[in-house]
Amino acid sequence: MNIDIRQIETSSLFDLSRSIAGGAVGAHIYPWEFLGEIGGFIKSWRPEEGYEPAGEYVWIHKTAKIAPTAHITGPCIIGPDTEVRHCAFIRGNAVVGAGCVVGNSVELKNCVLFDGVQVPHYNYVGDSILGYKAHMGAGSITSNVKSDKSEVVIKGGGIAVVANRKKVGAMLGDFVEIGCNSVLNPGTVIGRGSSVYPLSSVRGIVPAESIYKSKDDIVKKH
Repeated sequence: MNIDIRQIETSSLFDLSRSIAGGAVGAHIYPWEFLGEIGGFIKSWRPEEGYEPAGEYVWIHKTAKIAPTAHITGPCIIGPDTEVRHCAFIRGNAVVGAGCVVGNSVELKNCVLFDGVQVPHYNYVGDSILGYKAHMGAGSITSNVKSDKSEVVIKGGGIAVVANRKKVGAMLGDFVEIGCNSVLNPGTVIGRGSSVYPLSSVRGIVPAESIYKSKDDIVKKH
């Protein structure tokens, strides 16, 4: 099945108004091109009303709820009404939007979570961008490095785009649902509104408004 390359462009995957980093992400044709700029964006960001410093280059909105056992390393921004739960580990270069859930033992590193994202149970999100109201089921993770440590290539449906990075996790469009205990392999792009079955190993590109049952069984929702 051929895929229109426009489906993996930033403007097709995300409502850029749903993140304080949306304008910066949207300056790139492909979202993974922003991964190397996340830390610099946070360091140059001018805090908006309601944000308070909580360490070097760490800004947390006063309405966010942070568990005392959570560990947060800058650069990092945590938005309003977001909940960071017990033993969450934020390793830096993380932009977490408004109304998000970062759950028990979840690890974040070099990523952007748009508003309303939920990573609530034992998730790893690294070198990834998760769109508005994307949800990762319990135990689902982004794998961000190939076993041979070579550069990641985003490919599928007749598309092959070299990312020019050795670390790229997953790009999840708005409203994407990832089933429990799934693995998103390096360079995975899942189009807006798509769902992935539990226990899946996803590689490549999943078109928008699709259901991923297996690599050979991807169906349109409508």
